[in-house]
Amino acid sequence: MADLEVQEKDGKIYCPLKKAWHISTPEERVRQYYIAILANKYGYSLKQMEQELKVNNSKRGQGKARADIVIWKNEQDKKDKKAAFIVVECKAENVKVRVEDYYQGFNYASWAHADFFVTTNEKETKYFNVDPAYLPQKLDEVVAIPTAKDVDDAARIEQIKNQTKLFTRDEFTKTLRACHNIIRNNDKLSPEAAFDEISKLLFMKIRFERDNKGMKVFTKQEYLDAAQNHEKNVRPGLKGTDLYALSYMQFLFRTTKEFFKDDRLFDDKDEINIRENSFIQILEKLETFNLSDTQDDVKGIAFEEFLGTTFRGELGQFFTPRTIVDFMTEILDPQEGEVICDPTCGSGGFLIKAFEYVREKIEADIRSKKDSLRLSIEGNDYDALPEDKQVKISHSIDKMQAALNTELDTGIEGSRMYQLSRNCIYGTDANPRMARTSKMNMIMHGDGHGGVHHHDGLLNVNGIFEERFDVILTNPPFGQNVDRGQLISEADKFTDEEMKKKYKKKYGAAYDEALKQVDDHIGESLLSLYDLGNTSTLTEVLFMERCLRLLKKGGRMGMVLPEGVLNNKNLQAVREYFEGKAKIILICSIPQDVFIAAGATVKPSLVFMRRFTNDEESEYANCKSEALAEVTALHQAEIDKLEATIAKADALTESLKDDLKKAKTKLKQAKKDKKNTTSVETEITTIKKEQADNRLNKKTAEKELKELYKQIDEETKPVVKKKFDYDIPIAKIDDAGITTTGAASEGNQLPQLVDEYSDYRIQNNLWPVLNNEIIYAMNTDGKYCRYIGSQEVVLNEQ
Repeated sequence: MADLEVQEKDGKIYCPLKKAWHISTPEERVRQYYIAILANKYGYSLKQMEQELKVNNSKRGQGKARADIVIWKNEQDKKDKKAAFIVVECKAENVKVRVEDYYQGFNYASWAHADFFVTTNEKETKYFNVDPAYLPQKLDEVVAIPTAKDVDDAARIEQIKNQTKLFTRDEFTKTLRACHNIIRNNDKLSPEAAFDEISKLLFMKIRFERDNKGMKVFTKQEYLDAAQNHEKNVRPGLKGTDLYALSYMQFLFRTTKEFFKDDRLFDDKDEINIRENSFIQILEKLETFNLSDTQDDVKGIAFEEFLGTTFRGELGQFFTPRTIVDFMTEILDPQEGEVICDPTCGSGGFLIKAFEYVREKIEADIRSKKDSLRLSIEGNDYDALPEDKQVKISHSIDKMQAALNTELDTGIEGSRMYQLSRNCIYGTDANPRMARTSKMNMIMHGDGHGGVHHHDGLLNVNGIFEERFDVILTNPPFGQNVDRGQLISEADKFTDEEMKKKYKKKYGAAYDEALKQVDDHIGESLLSLYDLGNTSTLTEVLFMERCLRLLKKGGRMGMVLPEGVLNNKNLQAVREYFEGKAKIILICSIPQDVFIAAGATVKPSLVFMRRFTNDEESEYANCKSEALAEVTALHQAEIDKLEATIAKADALTESLKDDLKKAKTKLKQAKKDKKNTTSVETEITTIKKEQADNRLNKKTAEKELKELYKQIDEETKPVVKKKFDYDIPIAKIDDAGITTTGAASEGNQLPQLVDEYSDYRIQNNLWPVLNNEIIYAMNTDGKYCRYIGSQEVVLNEQ
């Protein structure tokens, strides 16, 4: 049988299911082209399909339901009006459309008890299993729909229904491992070096597929065709330049480096270090995966799992177990608009989780707002309206949804997701491989990578400087020491004048001040920048202070720390330093097992703090002053006595000094007169002895007074704690969801603790929750706008 061809002429398109020519609207074109795909690719006959079916005489919520395309298992089922097999809804927008926007088709699919629901537009097609076990039915995304040959094969249908995103994630993880092995086997590179090469290739693939808006995948054949064209047509035109010497593979990487230059992913000297044969083999392995959709968590989670297996062991310290990352992020509950940082970001786990956590809040809010606006646009009598008015309303709903969907696009300047990805996520790592890995990991998870830098986390860079952040989540390096001889050097200075201008424009005068941390201290010890630098050289201690400084007043942080920071006597001064600057809002003891798979030998704890607000700083200072006065009063008599002794000694010192001067004068005169000097010499000896005794008495009194003040200081501390009293919640977890081998355990207690703590911190108002209620409405120009208070932002209706 010949393939079904889509026929168009004179602004109309032929609809074989209606046996009629319809106006060729964008949505009608999508529908007819997909009908051709169903017939030609999947083998469904026109006799078992129908288009534009509506539910009639049904209850509110389904009366408006329609289906663009309905497929039955066979022609007889269609005639007998049996349950549909597949329902398809089409949209015309050439942008990412959310599943909730296909509400009419999904309502029809639910009503018709269909097995599968398909959404399609000009950019992408998604497939869902309609799970009848839930009311209303639930959608599970799957990787395909059955062909016409599969409809009566129950085992095959079940297999397709089980090929969910989890299946795809596992497949992608396996594929990445296979690519890794190709390089190790063919090119004999170490695991880390092999990973670097995969990183380069993945960025080349991402760049190609984004340039083609997801319509083309970077395949082996695409590469070979482009390479042939390069040799034949492009390379001759490059003669006389350094580009002329490059093979197409190296040329492609050079242009990719240029594309990502602002992200500083690669060094200028970087090139592809594998043979072309390996490169082509890897392309072939990856060609079933499209990396253009940055918000697909399947690729992100798969990439992260691949990272864990690649680097576990030698670089295990850069990977905080996912259960811990999830727990710490959920405890601190970052909100939209808050600025988040990890100054020792490793592979980016905390930054990714924070990004996803806030993104889910934004997506949930957009879904809720679309539902409300849709009901408002439909009105109460939608089902009773004539079809032409229903169509008009449907178009209004599509316009609204398209406008609100722009808020979820990281590429649209000013959108909520743009703000999150460009202005709210920051990190540094001193290891160049990890900094690049973190950026790639974030791109795979949905972007937000622009604020990540290869840089010493203890030094300022870009937007990472003092009092900038609402939330900090980090797992700093443990048990290492910063060398007392480590000096701040010219190499630590940020010298890109063009970028400095951009940052100055973005961050204002605070950025100039931030640069002084390095610029004004060249040649000085790194430790001299920190109050605790004289107390401890431990990296965990310095990063605790660094994080505290990075926080805004009232900002909160969660850190993985060795338990010794909490109970080691040698670190008492460190604990006291933080007691005067931040509140501990939770301490969670976790099993040592959690980090054993990552190579850690120290028992960790999870410590959460909130930096004092201005009011708390004043309150603490007052408490300290009052406590000091109270304790000092208890020892005032001792102080007065010792101070009197010292004062008396000072007075006696002056008196004895005069006496000695007079005695020496008498001795001089006696010698001159040649008289007996014995009595005068005895007098001088006596005075000197009195001076020595007086100095000793004074020194003893001063020492006793100093010791007394130390005693007062120690006695003041518990009084301050009593006056500045607050509860410190402490939790002990026996199962944190991970075993010593790194595998998942069954009895993870962390989610329960999150629930309990969430109630606790809200009841105790541990920190204020942002309440920036966002409203969407149409303005007088017919444009949808975002309103926060009186501020109006017109949405980009792409």
